[in-house]
Amino acid sequence: MFSSVNTIWVLVGAALVFFMQAGFAILEAGLTRAKNAGNIIMKNLMDFSIGTPIFWITGFGIMFGSSSSFFGGIDLFTRGDYSSITPAGVPFFAFLIFQTVFCATAATIVSGAMAERTKFSSYCIYSFIISAIIYPVSGHWIWGGGWLAQLGFHDFAGSTAVHMVGGIAAFLGAKTLGPRIGKYTKDGKPKAILGHNLTIAALGVFILWFCWFGFNGCSTVSAEGDETLIKMGSIFVTTNMSAAVASITAMIITWVRYKKPDVSMTLNGTLAGLVAITAGCDMVSIGGSAVIGIIAGFVVVFGIEFIDKVLKVDDPVGAVGVHGMCGATGTILTGIFAVDGGLLYGGGIDFLRIQIIGVFSVAVWVIITMTIVFQVLKHTIGLRVSEEEEILGLDIKEHNLASSYAGFMIPNESVFGADFKKERKVTTEEAVTVQHVPAERIENAENEKLTKIVIIANQSKFEALKNALSAIGITGLTVTQVLGFGMQKGNSEYYRGIEVDVALRPKVKLEMVVCKIPVETVVDVAKQVLFTGHIGDGKIFIYDVENVIKIRTGEEGYYALQDED
Repeated sequence: MFSSVNTIWVLVGAALVFFMQAGFAILEAGLTRAKNAGNIIMKNLMDFSIGTPIFWITGFGIMFGSSSSFFGGIDLFTRGDYSSITPAGVPFFAFLIFQTVFCATAATIVSGAMAERTKFSSYCIYSFIISAIIYPVSGHWIWGGGWLAQLGFHDFAGSTAVHMVGGIAAFLGAKTLGPRIGKYTKDGKPKAILGHNLTIAALGVFILWFCWFGFNGCSTVSAEGDETLIKMGSIFVTTNMSAAVASITAMIITWVRYKKPDVSMTLNGTLAGLVAITAGCDMVSIGGSAVIGIIAGFVVVFGIEFIDKVLKVDDPVGAVGVHGMCGATGTILTGIFAVDGGLLYGGGIDFLRIQIIGVFSVAVWVIITMTIVFQVLKHTIGLRVSEEEEILGLDIKEHNLASSYAGFMIPNESVFGADFKKERKVTTEEAVTVQHVPAERIENAENEKLTKIVIIANQSKFEALKNALSAIGITGLTVTQVLGFGMQKGNSEYYRGIEVDVALRPKVKLEMVVCKIPVETVVDVAKQVLFTGHIGDGKIFIYDVENVIKIRTGEEGYYALQDED
């Protein structure tokens, strides 16, 4: 008989782990440039979409078939014998979907490291292969009754089986591709390429943290019995503790090293703690999980720096450090901090040795197979897009997508199509009646000088400046939020451990053309409002204007600037 409680528990876990795809998608999109956001979304979507049928056809049979046969169990799908795959009283189909979402997670880790320069077709082929063979084989060793399981290797929810596999594949993919254009100077110094939306990236991390309770907690595959219930609660607590402590650790390290707490690296610290605790979340104490989180915080910060600055491998989102390095670290640390059998709890060296063997063997398997896959793709259909495609962005070149944020652009036919509704043009007779001002009322009006004034100011001063300008009679004002720097090139700024060449500060730009109002009056008012005596008060630019034409009436010069219609 199947257990309804266990089945529901596994299905809830499957739904939570599936939702991790959304977390990964927006995390990776936020840490890369806007011109590639649509491509990132497509790759994450295809990881799951391609992985689902291929894992059903071959992957699941390889992973959970006969422990004595490399491809054992694949005939489950021909003879329909599903009764043998029922751990803890869970029906076959519930167990299948639970394992499918784990497979998709391993595949999607690679997306961020290979972002912004990978051919979409080549990426789809890679995703197919890792779901069909590479992940299932090492997964069989660990979870399918294979030789590592028989040896006593412990990876409860996938620090190695899922995350390290994806992390190593990510490293090999990024290494084979080479860095993005402009990532390194001629002398090899890394340059910061900022992600376009840290807010979205942070939301992705919170989604992943939330879903990780299903990733780890539901890996009990059971929700019955006092012992299991205690373990479930313990897993939730250790998972949460490691993530929280790793976040704090990464924040403190970057605060000390970069003089300010780095946002993106702290987000990576959260994921590092989650990845590291995944192997031993069921075996370590709360204190042990906190220590694992601290170590993961150090590993991810210095690991990402090492990959970027020393190995010169361009990983836009830090996937190799988070998943590859912290996955391996967390699995090995289980051999030290496990309450039952860990080195610190009198278990001796044997368990730790088995953990190291497991990490090493899986790493060798992934390195060999994925090197072959990427090299074959590189020398056949190609792995990397052209220089032109990379510069323009993969959204437009790979998917014919003008922008993933087209809804925030000025409407035009290239975005919305030729049927986009246009405003009807009116005839001269239908136009608003204009009361023209006789020229004799303004002596020498045609000789009045037109002057354009541009003010760059701090955003905090905008309201006061706008009101002051309105008070002196300025009736036409164009306001833009801008980024820029002055002679000081902004304050020293770091992104993921790399100093940004020029720190662009947020400013507001006000533009106006004056004629009746003296330029000196506008300048005096602006200086009074904006002056603080500190660097960054802003600047005022003054230009001569040849002419101004009011489109609706055809009036020019002085009259085009008056509101006396």
